[in-house]
Amino acid sequence: MIGRLGLARRMFHAAHEELAAAIRSADARDLGRARIPGANTPAWLLWHVARGEDRNLSEIAGLPQLWVADGWADRFGRPADPHDTGYGHTPAQAAAFAGPGAPGATPLLEYLDAVFEERVERHLAAAPDEDLDRIAPSPTLGTAETVEARLASQLADTLAHLGQLGLLLPRRGDS
Repeated sequence: MIGRLGLARRMFHAAHEELAAAIRSADARDLGRARIPGANTPAWLLWHVARGEDRNLSEIAGLPQLWVADGWADRFGRPADPHDTGYGHTPAQAAAFAGPGAPGATPLLEYLDAVFEERVERHLAAAPDEDLDRIAPSPTLGTAETVEARLASQLADTLAHLGQLGLLLPRRGDS
């Protein structure tokens, strides 16, 4: 029997595999194009998921966000702002992930992998189940919730965006 954190770890792992497969199967045109008018691009959705996981798991673990500490913001040509996760982005801000200058598959996959390995996997593998009841403040949001609530919220967001990616990215053989 696995504990509650073990289940969360498995769910994050499964979501990560699907997100990484989506990146690997898409070309630059696919990543930067919203197939549904008004939708965010797949590149923005993938970046937003990675940013959310980075922010949440970094804050839960009491570590700096990789986005800032490891220079990922520079690699994406974005500000090293721990608040910049896509939450509350305007359509114009999200449009920075389309067209020339938009991040390609390589930086998206590398950042997603780094967040998964360094924050999600490392923390969830080491934390005891009792950690789920701990209050984990979010300095970037100004809120304080239990670790369990924060992980559940992040997983729900990740899975919702994974579903959107399924609609926005063509399957192999589609045109």
